[in-house]
Amino acid sequence: MLIEKYFTPQWKTTGAKVINMNNTINILGIESSCDDTAAAVIQNGKLLSNIIANQSIHQNYGGVVPELASRAHQQNIIPVVDQALKLAGIKKNELSAIAFTRGPGLMGSLLVGNSFSKTFALGLNIPLIEVNHMQAHILAHFIQTPELPKSLIIKSETDMDFMSVQQLEFNNNGNTDAAIEILKSYKLGTNSPKFPFLCLTVSGGHTQIVIVKDFFEMKVLGETIDDAAGEAFDKAAKILGLPYPGGPLIDKYAKEGNPKAFVFTRPKVSELNYSFSGLKTAFINFITNETAKNPNFIELNKADICASIQYTIIDILMKKLILAAKQYSINQIAIAGGVSANSELRATINILAKQLGWDIYIPKIEYCTDNAAMIAITGYFKYLKKDFTNQAITPSPRYGLC
Repeated sequence: MLIEKYFTPQWKTTGAKVINMNNTINILGIESSCDDTAAAVIQNGKLLSNIIANQSIHQNYGGVVPELASRAHQQNIIPVVDQALKLAGIKKNELSAIAFTRGPGLMGSLLVGNSFSKTFALGLNIPLIEVNHMQAHILAHFIQTPELPKSLIIKSETDMDFMSVQQLEFNNNGNTDAAIEILKSYKLGTNSPKFPFLCLTVSGGHTQIVIVKDFFEMKVLGETIDDAAGEAFDKAAKILGLPYPGGPLIDKYAKEGNPKAFVFTRPKVSELNYSFSGLKTAFINFITNETAKNPNFIELNKADICASIQYTIIDILMKKLILAAKQYSINQIAIAGGVSANSELRATINILAKQLGWDIYIPKIEYCTDNAAMIAITGYFKYLKKDFTNQAITPSPRYGLC
């Protein structure tokens, strides 16, 4: 209690920072849940900049090493935030609030973003907003991104790759008269799903089917009981000898293969839940047995193997999604998370949309993988609700969606 009282910023206790809906709202979003350090600036719901620093060191180990990830975040976070502000054309004293990923994620990685965000917000005397990473993936569908002639790629002296997905200058049309009007404009938009909708969120650590009734009213209908779909992709790639991250490489090789060449087991899981651990074991046994017969089996059949395992994973995902849509009579369907960047998943859900009469919503590739734009847009909506946190907040590696 004493700590919370001591660290409560001035805007919380004295009202020094009064929220005025007629002013421009600038939200800085910070993402550091795993191995990507990212920062983005959103102004009145529109994206100005989105910077991502990737960590290539993990390729040497075939997966993310938590300690190395947290150290890289410490190195990257200041230059990433600096670039995001510069590309957005926003000075730090023009920020309205700072939104950061509280969880879920790796504890060491989350600590870096958490500590930086609290310190920065305290120094600027502005509100602090904590964001659930999985909720942000879903709300990425509401990022407003006007088309620009080109993106900007910057390489730093420390071998970090920075990418500004969007840099935008626009006139404030005074559309922030009241929070309710802003929220209505999002609900009535044509480029975002209408409430209620179902969202299949698939990543390296999570696989969930979520019913979304409002920006902050979500319920998990089903989720993996063991491994995530993204992990199944990466583990399969590792078994095949592909470098990390292997999911995109499976997608690449699968384009030239036969998805029906090899048949793998499907899990039998109740209700709308998923399981991928059995599939991983079956795949390991399959490769072990076949390479014992022919050491060159993988190289001779790489495309067909990739196409078959990819087809199986996507088939498992889609069958439960179809079941959920029928049970809840919803035809507004969205996908989110890193695996939603998979080209076959996107193609399959487009085919299903035509067959089943779905309206589907898929984020741009840059908003599928971990990014700060989704953190910033979630922070923006929470800002409109005056949903702030305080300096006593701590990371939550197993932060549940609901």
